[in-house]
Amino acid sequence: MKVHALGMQSLVRCATYFLLFMRREHPDMVNLKIKKLALATWVAPLIVSGTMAGLAAPAQAQQTPVAASVRGLPDFTDLVEQVGPAVVNIRTMERVRAGSDGAGGPMDEEMQEFFRRFFGIPMPNAPRQPQRPNRPQPEQEQPRGVGSGFILSGDGFVMTNAHVVDGADEVIVTLPDKREFKAKIVGVDKRTDVAVVKIEATGLPFVKIGDINRLRVGEWVVAIGSPFGLENSVTAGIVSAKQRDTGDYLPLIQTDVAVNPGNSGGPLLNMRGEVVGINSQIYSRSGGYMGISFAIPIDEAMRVSEQLRVSGRVTRGRIGVQIDQVTKDVAESIGLGKPQGALVRSVEAGSPAEKAGVEAGDIITRFEGKPIEKASDLPRQVGNVKPGSRSTITVFRRGASRDLSITVAELEPEKTARRTPERAETPKSTASVQALGLTVTALTDAQRKELKVKRGVRVESAADSAARAGLREGDVILSVGNTEIDSVKEFEAAAAKTDRTKPVTVLVLRGDLVQYVIVRPNR
Repeated sequence: MKVHALGMQSLVRCATYFLLFMRREHPDMVNLKIKKLALATWVAPLIVSGTMAGLAAPAQAQQTPVAASVRGLPDFTDLVEQVGPAVVNIRTMERVRAGSDGAGGPMDEEMQEFFRRFFGIPMPNAPRQPQRPNRPQPEQEQPRGVGSGFILSGDGFVMTNAHVVDGADEVIVTLPDKREFKAKIVGVDKRTDVAVVKIEATGLPFVKIGDINRLRVGEWVVAIGSPFGLENSVTAGIVSAKQRDTGDYLPLIQTDVAVNPGNSGGPLLNMRGEVVGINSQIYSRSGGYMGISFAIPIDEAMRVSEQLRVSGRVTRGRIGVQIDQVTKDVAESIGLGKPQGALVRSVEAGSPAEKAGVEAGDIITRFEGKPIEKASDLPRQVGNVKPGSRSTITVFRRGASRDLSITVAELEPEKTARRTPERAETPKSTASVQALGLTVTALTDAQRKELKVKRGVRVESAADSAARAGLREGDVILSVGNTEIDSVKEFEAAAAKTDRTKPVTVLVLRGDLVQYVIVRPNR
């Protein structure tokens, strides 16, 4: 803008000098033009610059709210030099009996028998002298896997993934300066996929732990590890998302940093060289990197590692409920408003939840005053509470919220979920009624005892909208809308009060679990 104005000013001045030179021959005609040009000589730059500023100001004002700071591409060299010496390669070994996977093993013996029986010839490359039966075989060590890790302290504590070292007979840690150490497994926590190992060394370089709350979506991050065994490989990308629900106890960090097998356990670093996560998982259909990788938030990992270093195990709280998500339709139909909280599908007998008065069908909306936005929030919040602590739990039940006092118990080791046994046929009650497309009967005392319920009616058949909603014979109706059902008469009365033009919410017990089913009117 300034250069343009000055150029115009010089042009006008030249024209003025030319007119002064011509004044001698045509004084009358030129006088007026000289005055105009003289004025233009000093005013024109102001007009031009003012006009340009006036035009530029609105454009600048419009761009200010949406303008993003433009920066050059980041340089990771200093960061890698700073943190690289604290990132290690981890190899694991396992002991196997000689011949268990090679010649003379069980699989080879079966194949030899197959060839002899069906082809009448020995198996190609089979050993000429069969080994003696029951002869003890010596154990041999063979590679089991490769991963990464990073040094937490100068005295040799190293953090990695649980799946890298769990079940290994020997763990070998290699430093960037090529020194190797046999490591001792301090502790492993499979639920969070965090492990801590210890090497006997001092004065080691170690990482700096970052603040996960400062991590922002879109910022640059760096991974250092050993993909496919290639030690100290550096890859970079950005944070794609935070709080990704891919596990019961961990909201993971999603990035587009290239992570492959062997990167597991390595650090995810911010641009300040601080560890913000542990590279743990990838989303892949091929087994290799496809643009989506996940890291364990370092704050969660540090809480786990501290317990592992102190006691070798992690203790978590539990209250004894099986939960599910609350859908939008269910939330609106029962008066909850928006889909939030954790739907209690079953309450374990004798558990803290049962003692506190939690019932199947309740929706847990707060724990220790903190909101439960989604079902996965509950086990995380309860898990962080020390067993034996007394807490307050808020449940939404039949249109109203209530606070219950609960004593948190210790979470037991993971165990396989039991399968619900098939129930034997029990005598059916003769009293029945047909409503909402359902034919129901009262529960006998024997059925109530078997099902461990205090109320409800049994579905004998489902038709029309009830059948389309998924209800079926053997289901137990516990409530219709927000009305508890204790008898066939109560079911009939509750069904009669419903608006047949609107969806009806039915709380159903099936097997050991409860769920909300929305029965929509016929169209």
